[in-house]
Parts: sequence; C-alpha cells; structure tokens
Amino acid sequence: MKFIPIYIEAGISGFESPATEYKELGLSLDQLLISHPNSTFIGQASGESMIEAGIFDGDLLIVDRSVTLKDGDIIVANYNGCFVCKIIDKKQALLLSASQNHSPVKISKEDDFQVEGIVTRSIRLHHKSPELKSCMP
Repeated sequence: MKFIPIYIEAGISGFESPATEYKELGLSLDQLLISHPNSTFIGQASGESMIEAGIFDGDLLIVDRSVTLKDGDIIVANYNGCFVCKIIDKKQALLLSASQNHSPVKISKEDDFQVEGIVTRSIRLHHKSPELKSCMP
C-alpha cells in the first residue's frame, strides 16, 4: 500500500485537486499504526463509556502490551473476567470512563484484574467490514 500524505480538510476550500502535487511513500498501515508488532493486538470497542475520549462503539482499538503503563492511560484490562476499555487511575486504583453516564469503578484486592495493554490508536469504521465480522466469535 502506498501512503500519500495529503492533509484533507473537512470543508471545501478550493477547486484544485489535492492530488495535484503529492509524494508516494512506501508505507504500510502496519508500519504507520503499530510500533511493536509482536506485542500488539487489535480489539473492537463495544458500548459508549469512552465517547469523550473519542472511542465509539465499533471502533477498532490497537492495544500494545509493551508500552509502560502510566497514570491516565487508556487501557484494555481483564476485570473480573470481562475485557474493558477504561482510563486507569493508578494512584486511587480506579477505572474511569470517558462519559459522565458511567461512574468510576474501584479496583479492590478481591477483584480479578490484569492490564492487557495500552490503547495506542483507535480507528473508526465508517462502513461495516465483512472481513472483521468473519474473525469475531
């Protein structure tokens, strides 16, 4: 796949074709989006608890297991047997949603909790992908 670096405005700003002067770069989406291929997986977001962070229902999440966890990171974690995407508050041991409709969740010693990785990118699909559906359970 060739990458053509064209900055695209959402509005109409003129009549000249944006491809008039471009440079093709040999760059794959893997190279552009994934820094550590051996420690990265892709998941699909479900629900609306992260919309204020720009993560919507159906978005693809690129999750890197090799990134060092920092307070305030968006993570994917196994919380009591469920995979969740939340903001981590390490100091207060909280899982925070990016929506005022969802309350913080306290992580206690009794909880089965493990961070699976840090969300490094999210990708919005504007059309449903039959390829994606074929690999989902």
